[in-house]
Amino acid sequence: MSDRPRSRTRPADRQRRSDPARTAAYLTLRAVADGAYANLELGEQQRRARLSGRDAAFCTELTHGTLRMRGLYDPILAVAARREVAKIDEPVLDVLRLGVHQLLAMRVPDHAAVSATVAVARQEISQGSGGFVNAVLRRVSERDRAAWVAEVTTGLDEAVDILAREHSHPVWVVRALRAALLTQGESTPAELESELSALLAANNDPGPLTVAARPGLQAEGDLTAAGATPSNAAPTAWTWSRGNPADLAPVRDGRAAVQDAGSQLVAAVLLEAEVEGVDTGQWLDLCAGPGGKTGLLAAAALARGARLSAHEVAPHRAELVRKTLEAARLAGAQVEVTTGDGTTVGREHPDRFDRVLVDAPCTGLGALRRRPEARWRRQPGDLVELAPLQRGLLASALQATRPGGVVVYATCSPHIAETALVVQDAMMRSGSVTQLDARPLVRHRDGSAYEGLGPGPGAQLFTHRHGTDAMFVCLLRRT
Repeated sequence: MSDRPRSRTRPADRQRRSDPARTAAYLTLRAVADGAYANLELGEQQRRARLSGRDAAFCTELTHGTLRMRGLYDPILAVAARREVAKIDEPVLDVLRLGVHQLLAMRVPDHAAVSATVAVARQEISQGSGGFVNAVLRRVSERDRAAWVAEVTTGLDEAVDILAREHSHPVWVVRALRAALLTQGESTPAELESELSALLAANNDPGPLTVAARPGLQAEGDLTAAGATPSNAAPTAWTWSRGNPADLAPVRDGRAAVQDAGSQLVAAVLLEAEVEGVDTGQWLDLCAGPGGKTGLLAAAALARGARLSAHEVAPHRAELVRKTLEAARLAGAQVEVTTGDGTTVGREHPDRFDRVLVDAPCTGLGALRRRPEARWRRQPGDLVELAPLQRGLLASALQATRPGGVVVYATCSPHIAETALVVQDAMMRSGSVTQLDARPLVRHRDGSAYEGLGPGPGAQLFTHRHGTDAMFVCLLRRT
């Protein structure tokens, strides 16, 4: 008699072919494993499968949730499969992860989750893989999420290790976020572990879809007519919850753009900061690609009669900036897009600009909820490579700023090696820079200032506390 586990589903009732939504999710996971970006690949797969409405939303949640939570799902699968996940073929492992997410995190009946996932394995991999997938997922379905978390965290001694597994983050990321809360989050030791847990949980929630209405381009009326609602998160923020934002006319024509409220606030700080002396109306966005913050600055420059220089090192990203600025250009904005090494701009154009933005390349640890695969791609060694670039860009920005002008240094990361330490280094190297308090300029739509931004003078947003990406904003004045 064979020891091979048998399906509990009658042969006549087994799903033979995978549905398009689950197939698109599986194909996206395989492409991500080969280096693709989930947001780009998923859109392409959904277009090929002609998914829309509820099917597209299901596919998105299945894909992104599976990518985020593999740090928890893989230990569960190791127990249920009775083997290390490294010994499971990668395509089969991706199918199993999709099944676990449906069983433990989505409102899919167990029998449907198992049957439909087995169909993906049979259609996309092999008939033989279906039996293995069925047996493993049946074992997973025997316990709920809480019971599985207890199972796979038993034996872990360090609180950081437990939180990393429960919330599916690399341990080094959890340690970095813990340090950020200690230095920038105003957490007391007694509050630290619970707040860290809340931050990690927030990274697993995709959050609202936020749109930036670029000032002066008449996007607000069309957004209201389409059903978008003003958000108090930022002066330019709107919330959209009815489907694909590309269906919004202002997004299609560049008068608005999908953009997290935290990023919108970075641009607002630069625009609200006071400059000393005569404002010549010369602005610079030193790391402009792909153009979200540049779009807000260009619209503001149009209203104020200023001229914006948008600089980007990568030609293909510079082209994205040109496209996103087209609406502002047509409205009369004075904008130029240049390409080259941002660390040399200060030497080439010294003492020129009133306002300079440095949205520095970083690890992106503050945007993990929106980039589901990023937590598994980033490594501690990335900080070593990024640190000299971040310092070089900030030094260049300060040199390009005229005396009395202001520089905003921002990162989509709360890691102290990318935030406070970079600023401290710039202050030590330059004797003609003063750091201003950025916190009063981080304001809601109603004009009230954000609270809980850290001890200052830099402002640190946190996802669990403010509902935005964890942006860091520092305001410097050239003296």
